[in-house]
Amino acid sequence: MSTINEHGYTLESAQNYRQQFPGLTRMENGQPVAFFDGPAGTQVPQRVADAMSHYLLHLNANHAGLFATSVETDRMLHEAHQAFADFVGATNGDEIIFGQNMTSLTFSFSRALARTWNPGDEIIVTALDHDANISPWVLAARDAQIKVQQVKFSETDFTLDLEDFASKLGERTRLVAVGCASNATGGINPVKRIAEMAHKVGALVYLDAVHYGPHGLIDVADWNCDFLACSAYKFFGPHIGILWGRQEHLESLEAYQVRPAGDQIPGKWMTGTQSFESIAGGLACVDYLADLGRDLADGATLNRRDALAAAFSGISSYEQELSRHLILGLREIDGIKIWGIDDPERLDERFPTFSITHSKVKTPCLAEELSQRGIYVWHGNYYALEFTEHLGLEPEGMVRIGLVHYNTIAEIDRLMMAIKSIVADV
Repeated sequence: MSTINEHGYTLESAQNYRQQFPGLTRMENGQPVAFFDGPAGTQVPQRVADAMSHYLLHLNANHAGLFATSVETDRMLHEAHQAFADFVGATNGDEIIFGQNMTSLTFSFSRALARTWNPGDEIIVTALDHDANISPWVLAARDAQIKVQQVKFSETDFTLDLEDFASKLGERTRLVAVGCASNATGGINPVKRIAEMAHKVGALVYLDAVHYGPHGLIDVADWNCDFLACSAYKFFGPHIGILWGRQEHLESLEAYQVRPAGDQIPGKWMTGTQSFESIAGGLACVDYLADLGRDLADGATLNRRDALAAAFSGISSYEQELSRHLILGLREIDGIKIWGIDDPERLDERFPTFSITHSKVKTPCLAEELSQRGIYVWHGNYYALEFTEHLGLEPEGMVRIGLVHYNTIAEIDRLMMAIKSIVADV
């Protein structure tokens, strides 16, 4: 694998890549918009929109036909399956399932997996996850009349409590559902270790990589999980869900499907006609990231997986610079609390997603005031409902500042000035 060149991904790189994102040119009240809402959905590069437009205008057809546009649709689908296999670190494109979004795919698979559970069985979820990796399993367990165990989190740095997880694992555990990274705190979970612990008792592991996707290299082979789901709109693509599963599980589990769908993967699991234009856009977003990696590694001939590794190596280093700058800035503002790891020396344990509250300014007010200044942040619980309920933060929740590789130090400085101005008035 090639290494990143001596320049890496820098502020200059960010400025150059920003030019590929038309949405970043938006103005509000005479100011350029600073998009810190990435964890809820990133902006997309021009090539993603172009790929979707090209498909609709020139290839639009259902698949499996014998005429040119259908044949070309099948060719695009084959390439997209392989591209996302490269994205998650798999080798077999048939192990990639497309769907409406991660939530819908997870509900579908929870239904199929629940058919394999028996009275006395147990599953494990966490109190830290997005509800899309909690409620589908809780509801499936209710229908199967089995027990749900929930892993706690640390009350100090809000990371997953592995000792509590270990205490809840047992010979009756059939499934462990956990997020690769928290969309509320930015904390990265040790999923490889979690999978190893779960497999020792014979449990399957279902990972939610939605929040991991824009920041780090997903590696299902190294993590040794059984299933992994993500959504392309969180990593610079369109609204489409992706699920990877081990071939043996995809083949052996019974799918809820229409009869003509057949039993061959991946079609067995891709219920109904897919959004082919979104799949084309998803392929383009993976190739955008791969080309970014080739630029960083000075390796025009890198294969897609190695290019993605190079991309995320550069992105990770740059995002840690952004995180450090943001943490130090937030520390200067009286009344701000960061709900997550706030130690600049532990940046390798978190992604650049920061949920904050202020002791005097209500969360919706802070978010709205920032919006008036052209600074877009999210507020509420971001579907991490167990987390906010446990901490007593409902119904207002927190303000979430999400950084990705198109954000800049200058935008963070502008955010800090805006927050200082808002809190100074209370």
